[in-house]
Amino acid sequence: MIRLFVATDSKEVVELWYEASVLAHDFIAPEYWQEKKEDMAQIYIPNSETYVYEKEKHILGFVSLIGNYIAAIFVAPNQQGKGIGKELMQFVKQKKSTLELGVYAKNTNSIAFYKKQGFVVVEEKLDEPTGEREVVMEYK
Repeated sequence: MIRLFVATDSKEVVELWYEASVLAHDFIAPEYWQEKKEDMAQIYIPNSETYVYEKEKHILGFVSLIGNYIAAIFVAPNQQGKGIGKELMQFVKQKKSTLELGVYAKNTNSIAFYKKQGFVVVEEKLDEPTGEREVVMEYK
């Protein structure tokens, strides 16, 4: 079931985000993600439109929107490849006619996933905090 995020989801969502981030971004030191946990809990999640994928009272994935920008979409590492990300993406496509997101160029698995979901690369730029190349993708 996909539902709107509530404040009591915060701890579980942030932990899922951290575990998935470390796995997906093995080219960035885990300490970087650890340092961002509080910002996720206090700033980013509360200031976005976030939906969680919940099954049997456990959050298995989430997506966060800021307008038409997908600020985050993550699935628990042990649940990846089971269609949860696709369901979350279909859910936000029903809400927004156009979508945009940024993804690290080295995160080839995610880029392939987004392409399967109909996104195309529109720009490449430098992510200043990490020094990594970031690909901007769009869905219309």
